[in-house]
Amino acid sequence: MIFQFIAIGVGLSMDAFAASMCKGLSMNEINHKRAVAIAGFFGISQAIMPVLGWVLGINFISFISPIDHWIAFGLLGAVGAKMIADSFKTEKEETKCEEKFSYLELFLLAVATSIDALVVGLSFGILGSPIAIASIVIGVTTFSISFAGVYIGYYIGGKFRKVAGIIGGSALILIGLQILLQHLEII
Repeated sequence: MIFQFIAIGVGLSMDAFAASMCKGLSMNEINHKRAVAIAGFFGISQAIMPVLGWVLGINFISFISPIDHWIAFGLLGAVGAKMIADSFKTEKEETKCEEKFSYLELFLLAVATSIDALVVGLSFGILGSPIAIASIVIGVTTFSISFAGVYIGYYIGGKFRKVAGIIGGSALILIGLQILLQHLEII
């Protein structure tokens, strides 16, 4: 199960990775404290949101239990498909990297990029997954990937944004499919 949480964390962190790359791209000089702050905001946000979703899922378990596997598949599939679709946006459709650094902006960006983690947490609650482990793994994974994203953005640029979105979205879809197939006892 830990490998599933890592895979989910990687999938969920792709938006944060892209935003971190943007922040790295906008730096005139690499700033280690800012890199930690950026990664920290994204990691903490991605760790908290699944817990909130899990609480919602737990409270509705008796109503949802008969179709929980379909809901998990649908939610993960939708988030994954959106990530893949977003990766094909043209440059005009993509948001431009801003050069300024503010904690309020970073907070709002972290919340905006972690809404999908709330949805995944809802799936965890419905399925009765252990949220503490999932939350920690997702948070640490996102922190690590976001930290790397700042440096990659600074040194290399935004060439891998599209590939990251496709890989992350595909991972979420495959995990949703695995949950569905296991519940249907196909695998």
